[in-house]
Amino acid sequence: MHYRRLGRTELQVSEVGFGAWAIGGNKHGHSYGPTDNTTSLRAIARALELGCTFFDTADVYGHGLSEKLLGQALQTRRHDYVIATKVGNDFSHGPFHQNFAPDYIRLAVDKSLERLRTDYIDLYQLHNPPLMMLQRGEHYGILEELKQAGKIRYYGVSVHDAYEGIMAIHTGKPDVIQVVYNLLRSDTREDLFELAQEQNIGLIVREPLASGTLTGKYSAEATFPEGDIRASWPQEYLAMQVQLAVKLHFLTSEGQRTLAQAALRFVLDESAVSVVVPGIKTAAQAEENLLASELPPLTEADHQAIHTVLEAMDDLL
Repeated sequence: MHYRRLGRTELQVSEVGFGAWAIGGNKHGHSYGPTDNTTSLRAIARALELGCTFFDTADVYGHGLSEKLLGQALQTRRHDYVIATKVGNDFSHGPFHQNFAPDYIRLAVDKSLERLRTDYIDLYQLHNPPLMMLQRGEHYGILEELKQAGKIRYYGVSVHDAYEGIMAIHTGKPDVIQVVYNLLRSDTREDLFELAQEQNIGLIVREPLASGTLTGKYSAEATFPEGDIRASWPQEYLAMQVQLAVKLHFLTSEGQRTLAQAALRFVLDESAVSVVVPGIKTAAQAEENLLASELPPLTEADHQAIHTVLEAMDDLL
């Protein structure tokens, strides 16, 4: 495993982290299908064996279950690991809704600390805040308060796209931006990555496997259980994702790496990226994803071929 500094923070992290959304299970929906807690704990244990030191979760994943599992697995060597969690999706006061009110965040951070069995969170992130909130830049006061109280060490913002990340950097003081970036969605690169490097902002890349479609294991006819976020995908969208994955299969390089590993290498080849967090549900997935760190970068020819494939697909759409 190789390690990188998380932007301007003092945190040194494994360049491939553990995305803990999936281990939240399917009980409350908004998931990646059902899970088994024993299997999830084995996945975390295997990640630790392979040198993973960065674990990214959110309070809303499984309505606290993901945090609880990480707390159980990491408590004995807490100071050896970096835990990042998120706030802003309120599931404890009536119907699920966004809530970034300071009083709610004060309550939510204490609940997260309790579930994680720790007295501090390394990185606390606002979870997909609305663009208007980012534009105003008025939301960092409560995070500074929590930092002064010692409950969090650093803070950041988890966003969907480049524009939101750029807005967060221009109007606020985040140490870290978490953003979607992958082989099928690489529009983030040009503007946000350059700005983040200039400002020494840590970049966490989420959804590097495009919600699993870059593993190459799904067909255009695949179906997903109720509660899985992919169950609501239009069939045409899934078919397009699968078609792109098939066209990128050359990246497996005759069995030298899996398509998932190639997708992770694509992200890691970006010097602006501090850590990539693929979703992990099993020990086998932990092994496949984390071993990508030990593989050589993609070649210039690989990157050019990727560009050609994506350009051709754009012309068809």
